[in-house]
Amino acid sequence: MSEAQMHQPLLEVKGLKEYFDINMGFFRTKPLKAVDDVSFTINKGETLGLVGESGCGKTTVGRTILQLYKPTAGEIIYDGKPVKTKADLQKFRTKATMVFQDPYSSLNPRMTVSDIVGEPLDVHHLYSSKKEREERILELLGYVGLNSEHASRYAHEFSGGQRQRIGIARALAVNPEFIVCDEPVSALDVSIQAQVINMFDDLQDRLGLTYLFIAHDLLVVRHISDRIAVMYLGKMVELASAEEIYNHPLHPYSKSLLSAVPLPDPKAARANKRIVLSGDIPSPLNAPSGCPFRTRCRYATEQCAAEMPEFKEVSKGHFVACHRTAEINS
Repeated sequence: MSEAQMHQPLLEVKGLKEYFDINMGFFRTKPLKAVDDVSFTINKGETLGLVGESGCGKTTVGRTILQLYKPTAGEIIYDGKPVKTKADLQKFRTKATMVFQDPYSSLNPRMTVSDIVGEPLDVHHLYSSKKEREERILELLGYVGLNSEHASRYAHEFSGGQRQRIGIARALAVNPEFIVCDEPVSALDVSIQAQVINMFDDLQDRLGLTYLFIAHDLLVVRHISDRIAVMYLGKMVELASAEEIYNHPLHPYSKSLLSAVPLPDPKAARANKRIVLSGDIPSPLNAPSGCPFRTRCRYATEQCAAEMPEFKEVSKGHFVACHRTAEINS
């Protein structure tokens, strides 16, 4: 892929919000702000890693982009065209797919592997004969390291890593350009994780795919991502290239996340000063005023409580939402 193509936005997300109404009793509801005003772009052929604590809204961002959840507000622009109508969405779904977190529950136990992988082909009418359908299913299984013998088996006959490969083959069935990978390796052991991550890399090189890679493991994200976005309580707090985030994190939350990454060198691990956050992540039902991170931030001031920091570019390609970026990093 050429440099010019690499810097063309494939997906633009502007002011994305996803609120869920929670019943508070006596006919009262309160909005739970799972995703609150998130904006970013993903260029063709790149991988954007999305990291943060459990419950910060990472998975909701991925699902809302694909409109598995209907967005409360905001705009999703794919390849220069907004996704608004039902026809837009149907076309978008042939270009964008998802690999789900749990390979144990995302596959139908009553369907054979052939039926699971072939279902998107049936829905979008992507074959002209049964023979063409079978050939395409075997081709997809070949992409992910499975063979024709596996096609007639059921999901329960496979290991966790093999099930995740079936999920990936299903995601590739419609010839997508963009895939949301929702913690695709978190349920797998370390050796299988490495195989699946390498397979994602190979598929990206071979098919020119673009990924939104959601994960907890910062080492995995660093390995596969070109850029990394950090989320906290439904907000994006930092966005930069993978190397920049690892070597020069600017937001206090990013610094604390990176200080928790285990180091393989014992001497470096002993010298590494862990930044321990006080308290638990607040509930998105009762989010703090102003900056959402201020209740756990040692640099918080009255300004942090009074107003939300703007998510702005502080150096080329490095975006941060913090009132005191310059002071903290001086």
